[in-house]
Amino acid sequence: MTDPIDRLIGLTIQTRLLSVSSREWGITDEPFFVADLGQVIRQHRRWRSNLPNVNPFYEPMLTIDAPAVKCNPDPTLLQLLAELGTGFDCASIEELRIVLNLGVDPSRVIFANPCKSASSLIFAARTGVTLTTFDNLDELETIRAFHPDARLVLRIYACDNDALIKLGDKFGAPVESSLVLLQRARELGLEVCGVSFHVGTGASNTSAYVTAIRHAKMVFELGKSLGYDMDLLDIGGGYQDSNFERIAQSVRETLMEGFPSRTRIIAEPGRYYARSAYTLACKVLSRRRHIGEAAQERPDMLYQNDGVYGSFMNVLLEKEVVHPSLIPCSAPYHLGDTKRAPGPHRYSIWGPTCDSVDCVVRETTLESEVRVGDWLKYSDMGGEPPSRYLWP
Repeated sequence: MTDPIDRLIGLTIQTRLLSVSSREWGITDEPFFVADLGQVIRQHRRWRSNLPNVNPFYEPMLTIDAPAVKCNPDPTLLQLLAELGTGFDCASIEELRIVLNLGVDPSRVIFANPCKSASSLIFAARTGVTLTTFDNLDELETIRAFHPDARLVLRIYACDNDALIKLGDKFGAPVESSLVLLQRARELGLEVCGVSFHVGTGASNTSAYVTAIRHAKMVFELGKSLGYDMDLLDIGGGYQDSNFERIAQSVRETLMEGFPSRTRIIAEPGRYYARSAYTLACKVLSRRRHIGEAAQERPDMLYQNDGVYGSFMNVLLEKEVVHPSLIPCSAPYHLGDTKRAPGPHRYSIWGPTCDSVDCVVRETTLESEVRVGDWLKYSDMGGEPPSRYLWP
């Protein structure tokens, strides 16, 4: 039986296509997204049920500087999350500006970039964003020069070796260097209020979170020995829809091992909220059918209007495998014979660029023949930053 939400999404897509086909020429070549914001609310309830004492700080991507780490910046999504009471994890001036323009109080924002420009620190200071991260000595000097009133969070090294993206290769101070960093912050008269970590995007090992939380507790103790009264722990992101309950259970149990009772705990979920809420519709622009012996050995080739340099970036960066389906009666026009051959057909699917790297699916089997002008549907596409939306 078809899920009622799936039926509603399918109806929204078909309504969109029928609306286009009723216009003059009846042709559109732009991909588009359907957003189910009810799914965002369901994910938020799920978070509150499993991690009731951890406040989520959603991480939107509004710039190209971190495409594999950050997430969907749909303004309607951001507004909904703000109304749900989440905080926001920002890494650039533009991210800070857009979140603050939603009316989000600066106290609900963490400037979670351990290596910031002087201009971004000045912007944060002027807009009242005081919470920010660091993981090296030079960053402390920059903060002292341009945002001395900041409340600092020491980002420590953490890594899930099986994560899709291992952030520890770029950020995070080794625990053994924490004392030197805290001592220097004290010498510069800077306030260090907490510890953060991020085990990696698309994490799967609960042990990575357990180890990182225990290391953070050690840094809390080091801070206390230097006179710091830390009251913030940021347990980062990496939470996947498929393993969230399992990771949340380990996080809850480890957090009970002993942080000060007044410790504020936050996290940085991104695609956990957005991925399953967005469905992408792509149009088949062209088709290449193999002839002769190649027709028996190789799947036919479909060329669509979105690819790995657009909404399918994770196929390129994270080797994600996507699963398209044919949208019934989707084509407002077909070229030539309109009869569709029934039965399963094998295809490879390619993006619209002339780059051979732009391959979305190496091989997939669809329920029937696909024609030029047909549309394909891709679920769970909210983990990347789309630019075109519809809401059912």
